[in-house]
Amino acid sequence: MKPIFVPHADYQGFVLKQLRTHVGPGIVIINKDWPLLAKLWMTDLSPITTFLRDAYSDRGPEPRDPASMFRSFLLFLMTNPEKGLTECVNVLKRTPIYAILCGFDFDDLPGVGTFYDFFRRLWPAVDKNLKPMKQPKRKSKPKKGKKGEKAPTATPGRVKRLVTWMMRHADKRTALPADPLFEFFQSQILSVSANLGLLGDLSALSAAGDGTPIVTSAYPRSKSTCDCYAKGMIGCNHPRIYSQPDCDSGWDSAREKYYNGYHLYMMSAADSKYDLPLYPRLQPASRHDAVSLVMSMMECKQRFNLGVIDKILLDAAHDAEAIYMLLDHQNIEPFIDLNNRSKKNTATESDIQIAPTGIPICPKGNEMKPNGFDKSQNRRKWRCSVACGCSDAKYGRTYHTYSSDNLRLFPRTARGSEKWKLIYKRRTSIERSNKREKIDYKLESGRHRSTMMWYIRIYAIMICQHMDAWYVSQKDEWDKLKATICPTVV
Repeated sequence: MKPIFVPHADYQGFVLKQLRTHVGPGIVIINKDWPLLAKLWMTDLSPITTFLRDAYSDRGPEPRDPASMFRSFLLFLMTNPEKGLTECVNVLKRTPIYAILCGFDFDDLPGVGTFYDFFRRLWPAVDKNLKPMKQPKRKSKPKKGKKGEKAPTATPGRVKRLVTWMMRHADKRTALPADPLFEFFQSQILSVSANLGLLGDLSALSAAGDGTPIVTSAYPRSKSTCDCYAKGMIGCNHPRIYSQPDCDSGWDSAREKYYNGYHLYMMSAADSKYDLPLYPRLQPASRHDAVSLVMSMMECKQRFNLGVIDKILLDAAHDAEAIYMLLDHQNIEPFIDLNNRSKKNTATESDIQIAPTGIPICPKGNEMKPNGFDKSQNRRKWRCSVACGCSDAKYGRTYHTYSSDNLRLFPRTARGSEKWKLIYKRRTSIERSNKREKIDYKLESGRHRSTMMWYIRIYAIMICQHMDAWYVSQKDEWDKLKATICPTVV
């Protein structure tokens, strides 16, 4: 039957009643548990019941409260993220205070199967993976990147072709199985952070993007669909059944080794003091950052409705002309570090040359200095001083560059300027956000075998990141309510 909606105020009343009833006889609140209590107390998860109402049947036994089920998973990630779901249930049984905080009577707790049944309702697709398990045999290994560098794209020109296709179909939105998760995350979590001012200026939001490897297994697991091996035929090309069809092998530039799993591309609020995540996208491990950005940017642009993304901060792996073209089409200003592929200067129609960094070089071989931006003609002015001697003009030699001539070399904000440095230094926020997910919340400890469970784990960790930020930003106010909510804290 359909779940019964439990308002958040009723949950708070239940927790308060249980704490006042059981504190003393065997349950003691310690200071270490207070932040956990405060985070769950302030986070209203009751709307998830409405979100999932259609996923439940009209008949059958009364289901567990969806908000309590999801709250239990969040508590598990905040306390024992490196353990499995079975241990999560065991912890609830061993620690009555955790059962109360989840919204359960500690003598009536859900089992492991109940949790997996609940997770299945968060994923509207029939299959738990995005691709079918039966796929052609994978032949080639991904290219190995240089030390500290990511592997190059497998096919030249792929980013440009993808951008061209995306721009042609910009108005076409394709439904994704993870859309309900993002819809709930945006309406109930991101909106709260936005109202608290934790995401930055929503009218001109700065976002940062980067990819990170997610290791799911030591090697690709698959089995044959033919009997060629039994007949003595080794190395046949028949399709195989892969246990993780959405995963493949990729190059981890940080660990400098190959791995099997996903390539998680994450976007975060660059101006957020707490490096809060905005949008995740799981890609195959072999996918390059530039390709992942194109797909993530289009999907995020179509789904994110809390503000306007005005700037995006990216590392040198995204330095492709097609990406500048896509971002210009979306009216987003790119701040991308240059990947200097060539050390040669580019000739122009005059005696001025352009350095690989986009700075004009005067006939004397000196770099010209930026001298303002003309918005009426969308061009940047460069100038050499009179002391340079490259011109007889009293004002010195001047030269103009137009963004339309080369979006990559001539961005709206000049590289090397103080404004550029001030904005671009916030790019590292995405790396700190990814560190929180992978190190603090043990993302790779999931041991899941389906894309469904990996997405659920990722979104739950993102919610925990926002809950942490809510508590830290209002810590003094919540500490004043200790005596009201929890009368005994030791």
